[in-house]
Formats: sequence, structure tokens, C-alpha cells
Amino acid sequence: MTATTTLKTKPAPKLIEDFAGQAKEQFESIIKAQQEQAKAQFEQTFATTKEQVEKASAQLLKGYEDLAAFSKENVDALVQSSTIVAKGAEVIGKEVAAFAQSSFEKNVAAGKALMSVKSINEAVDLQNTLAKQNFDAFVSEATKIQELSVKVANEALAPLTARLNAAVATLSKPLAA
Repeated sequence: MTATTTLKTKPAPKLIEDFAGQAKEQFESIIKAQQEQAKAQFEQTFATTKEQVEKASAQLLKGYEDLAAFSKENVDALVQSSTIVAKGAEVIGKEVAAFAQSSFEKNVAAGKALMSVKSINEAVDLQNTLAKQNFDAFVSEATKIQELSVKVANEALAPLTARLNAAVATLSKPLAA
């Protein structure tokens, strides 16, 4: 009877209930800890993702602003170049008009001179002299117009070349990380 008395001090179902209760508490504790850890990881991942999206958005916005500024500078250079071409064309036009006026006046004077010649030899000599003078004046004027055209072209290309150099410098820089 002593053996049965000892066994009766703690019945078996009570032991199982205690063990099940402790296991349940440990299981709930583990589940709760894992849920808290998952929540913390989610919050950290969300915060990191949000920060990266904000950084990417800021870089993208800056990229658009830089592109807009760059495009504006290109348009300004094109306007400046066009202005130089227009002014150059005006100068060249005035030069051509002045040459035409001068040639007309010289030809009128030559016509009057031809009317006053007394011999055919004198007319031929005068005509040869006028032809040489007209040819020399034309070559001189053509050279002057060519030099003006080259000058205008170089001046007009300067702003465009500067923008091209800026584009090459900008595009050759490595992208910021």
C-alpha cells in the first residue's frame, strides 16, 4: 500500500496538465517573440525601403532639374549663335550693297569717260584699265566677304561649341552612387 500511496500524492492527469500548461506558455512566448521580431523586421525593411525611394525620387527630381537647366543653356546658346549670324549677315549685306553702289558709280563714270574718248586705241586702253580695276575690286571684295563670313561662322559656332563641350564633360562624368 505504500507504493500506491506514493503514487497518489500527485495524480498523473495533474502532471500532464502542468506540463501542457508550461508547454503552452513556452509556445505562446516563442510565438509572441517571433511576432515581435517579424514586426520589427518589417518596420525596419519598410523604413529602409521608404528612405531608398525618397533618395531615388530626390535624385530623379534633381536629374530632371539638371536636364531642364542644361536644355535652357542649350537654347540660350542657339539664340546667341543665331543672333551672331543675323548680325553677321547684316554686316555682309551692307558690305555687298556698298560694293554694288561703288561699282555702279565707277561704271557710270567709266561710261562717261568712254563717251569722251577720241580714238579706238584710247577706248580699248580705257576699257582694259576699267576691266582690270573691276576685276581687282571684285577679287578684293570677294576676299573681304569670305573673311567676314569665316569670322561670323567662327563667332556663331563658339556658343554651340561651348555647349557641346559642356555636354561631353557632363556625360563623361561617372554617375553618382
